[in-house]
Amino acid sequence: AGFIKSPLSQKRLTQDSVELYCEAIGNPIPEIQWWFEGNDPNETYAQLWDGARQDRVKINATYNLHSTSTISIANLTGDDSGMYECRASNDPDRNHLSKSPKVKWIRSQANVFVIERPEISVQVTESSGKLTLSCNMSTPHPTITGHKWIHKEKILEQDESSGAFTSYTIEGKKEEHSGIYECVYEANPQIRGQVNISVSPQVAAYKESEHGNEGDTGVLTCKNPSFPAVTTWSWYKSGHGLLENASGRYIIKSSGNKTELRILKLDIEQDTGDYFCNGTNAYGTGDATVNLRVRSRLAALWPFLGIVAEVLVLVTIIFIYEKRRKPDEVPDDDDGGSAPLKSNATNHKDKNVRQRNAN
Repeated sequence: AGFIKSPLSQKRLTQDSVELYCEAIGNPIPEIQWWFEGNDPNETYAQLWDGARQDRVKINATYNLHSTSTISIANLTGDDSGMYECRASNDPDRNHLSKSPKVKWIRSQANVFVIERPEISVQVTESSGKLTLSCNMSTPHPTITGHKWIHKEKILEQDESSGAFTSYTIEGKKEEHSGIYECVYEANPQIRGQVNISVSPQVAAYKESEHGNEGDTGVLTCKNPSFPAVTTWSWYKSGHGLLENASGRYIIKSSGNKTELRILKLDIEQDTGDYFCNGTNAYGTGDATVNLRVRSRLAALWPFLGIVAEVLVLVTIIFIYEKRRKPDEVPDDDDGGSAPLKSNATNHKDKNVRQRNAN
């Protein structure tokens, strides 16, 4: 067996996580094990397994063409500092309890240094239409080579200052810029602080006016784009009071920053009106209004019926117009009316007959 990838030494902070990777090749495919030796002089190597250290250790391995294994340790403490060893062997007797393997385990080592996390004091101040976010790191701390301010994975500002204090200024009100902001100290390892701009819910309706047909299901939606998320949502109707799922006609689904009210079998008289969604968190409450209009089932047919009526009127007008512009027919005259004219051939024939009779 031989290594094609070995684990790398790393520095981490307490409460962080670490991941080590190992890859070996051989014929037959070798087995990979993970071992650990702490910094205590009297401590010896001990094998690690999946679920060790109160389930903080996770080991994933695959054996396909060659061997790969990854060990990850979550929520690091100072006791996790030490030497981690990736061992590989494809000797058939490698795990035999009484026989020594003919081919020894090959080993690859990496040191993990877990450093005590320095404290970061954070503050948000509001003055003259501006918000100032600040972070100040306590000593001792590693060498700092710069700072970054990040919001929603977007870098807002960065510098190469080495100070333990850093700040970021925002133009506007708290309600317009709520959320989680991070102050990042560039060091080895990287250190992050979190600054929260927290406000009461800024609830808004997805649509301020909704329409539904009688007998259908109406859907009203409200959302909260601010931080922190809403902990409790409730719905009210003007002149009705609190709406609850237990009523049978109302279905309320809420999750975090969104709530939805479904009204079954809409009724024109009963369901038309204003609805209020109310959101509450640790900093206060907020609400929004949605107006619901319920239309008759036949409402969708009125445009079609109007078109049909217009076509019928147009056809009638055309028919009457065509009827009136036709000439009247000539009536028959049975009582002495002028006889129809004979043709020239008939008149010439009668003239010849008269001449023969005269002779």
